[in-house]
Amino acid sequence: MSELRQNVATREWVIIATERAHRPTVYAEAPDRLLTEHHPPHDADCPFCPGNEERDLEIDRSPTEGDRRVRVVANKYPALHEETPLTRSFDGVKRRISGAGHHEVVVEHRQHNTTLALMKPSAVAQVLEMYYARGWEIQGDPRMEQIIFFKNHGQRAGASLTHPHSQIIALPVVPSHIRQRTEEARRYFDDTGDCVYCKILADELASGERLVAASEHFVAFVLYAASSPFHIWILPRRHNVSFLFTEPHERADLAALVRDVLRRIYRGLRDPAFNLIIRTAPAKEMHSDYLHWYVTLVLRLSRTAGFELGSGVFINPTLPEECAEFLRSISI
Repeated sequence: MSELRQNVATREWVIIATERAHRPTVYAEAPDRLLTEHHPPHDADCPFCPGNEERDLEIDRSPTEGDRRVRVVANKYPALHEETPLTRSFDGVKRRISGAGHHEVVVEHRQHNTTLALMKPSAVAQVLEMYYARGWEIQGDPRMEQIIFFKNHGQRAGASLTHPHSQIIALPVVPSHIRQRTEEARRYFDDTGDCVYCKILADELASGERLVAASEHFVAFVLYAASSPFHIWILPRRHNVSFLFTEPHERADLAALVRDVLRRIYRGLRDPAFNLIIRTAPAKEMHSDYLHWYVTLVLRLSRTAGFELGSGVFINPTLPEECAEFLRSISI
């Protein structure tokens, strides 16, 4: 029988369609699909490959000298512009804010045919360190309300370039769905005195059936109310409202776990498209006890259709417990 499950942190319902449940293996990409590692290590037409850099767009690099691995460049076609003054206009039902913000691209590696799953943990850690450094720099802009760190991998996830990269966008507003999650966390804290994410983490550790991997400081698991196949959260064990409040040893530990999880996905499902997002506290709410930052990983294995758009309820044709078991079985 199918069942509805609710994500207690977001109050979102999903349908786990057990009567038409697919085994996790059906989501593996076709055997003849070109994997990331099979692309050339250098592409003469790629703007992120060595030799093609547009230095006037460069914002930061690490290391600053020598054989760099991570670069940050201004997006050539930004959604928002740092130099734009922040203005607001309210005219009846028409509300408008000028497009002030930040839009940066993090070039994660020199090599064209790699991705986080294939990098060394130390290389993944360099990417996270750059997120951390840029996050604090952008945090200094008082106009900004929310910083989004995200990675699109594969065309179905919105990536227009193969070269390993991610993005940072800072907004002058807190998006409504983030505000909703914040309010749900506040509501749970008011009702129970506890962090809802800490409660979810404790329950997942006690159960163990949806765990994918764990480290000293982080735990990765498929959501009980996963809205799509292999929907994963990576939660810090330490209650912490913001990614920007992490310690260096925690970021290094997170890098190793992110690589572990993505490597299982890469090998088990043959390099599927995915979105990776760091969900962290709004810039002006970084001292709220009820918030808890985390990483979310959404694989682009299914499509949104009319029912999902009309109801806001997603149908997941896989059992989260079986997805987690499958990933645990993959050798890395």
